[in-house]
Amino acid sequence: MEIIAAAILGIIQGITEFLPISSSAHLILLPWFLGWKPEGIAFDVSLHVGTAIAVIAFFWRDWIRLARALILGLREGNLLGNSDRRLAWFLVVGTLPALVVGLAFESIVEEHLRSPLIIVFTLPILAVFLFGAERKSRQDRGIENFTWADSLSIGFSQAVALIPGVSRSGITMTTAMLRNSTRISAARFSFMLSTPVIAGAGILQILRLAKAVLHPAQSMPTVNWSAMGVGFLCAAISGFLCIRFFLRYLQTKSFTPFVVYRFLLAGLVLIYYLK
Repeated sequence: MEIIAAAILGIIQGITEFLPISSSAHLILLPWFLGWKPEGIAFDVSLHVGTAIAVIAFFWRDWIRLARALILGLREGNLLGNSDRRLAWFLVVGTLPALVVGLAFESIVEEHLRSPLIIVFTLPILAVFLFGAERKSRQDRGIENFTWADSLSIGFSQAVALIPGVSRSGITMTTAMLRNSTRISAARFSFMLSTPVIAGAGILQILRLAKAVLHPAQSMPTVNWSAMGVGFLCAAISGFLCIRFFLRYLQTKSFTPFVVYRFLLAGLVLIYYLK
């Protein structure tokens, strides 16, 4: 059963990390619905690393191109000389707010904001903003036309996604569309912006795991390496496939099904909570 649970949680993590429906909400709600015990730090590490691998693998050509542009810009003393160099710096700047807020407030969120009742409110609130942004936006700006203001706005919105139920991808794509980005450009920038954040979360969990192993005053729980491996693979594979599906989906379709899903899930959670 632990292996099956690990596979299910891995798949849920991989899918919900990139769809605008909140991975943190689903990873809180599913064990709550089914009465599962938390898997622990080691398992969390495997899921974060799996989704980080997924987004890196999907955009590896983009990352190589942007890294090359960034290095050449530094070498030539012309940091913003072309669209690739600008995009690379926009991603760097856009990542900073989430990293700072995450380090400062993660413990508060973990201790006080992981209640299903919080998720009942955050799910529909973001759904309203996502629905409104898609209809208000002119959607006439591609990722090559992004500016510093776009990067900072999206970056600060990503920091709000620390609250369960908000959805990192959902709020960043909403913000991008409010600044008249196309759906595809909003999604691509959101996914690429997620790479350092997801990787950073995985590294932070690894450091905590190492501390638990090395600290003599703490008892280290047994690590189920099989469950970790299954969770990692399922998160990586489902995350990669989800990114590919979602970018194709947005070429012709809207966010409306995800808006409806958020409302339905919030209603289901509220009913279950009251009972």
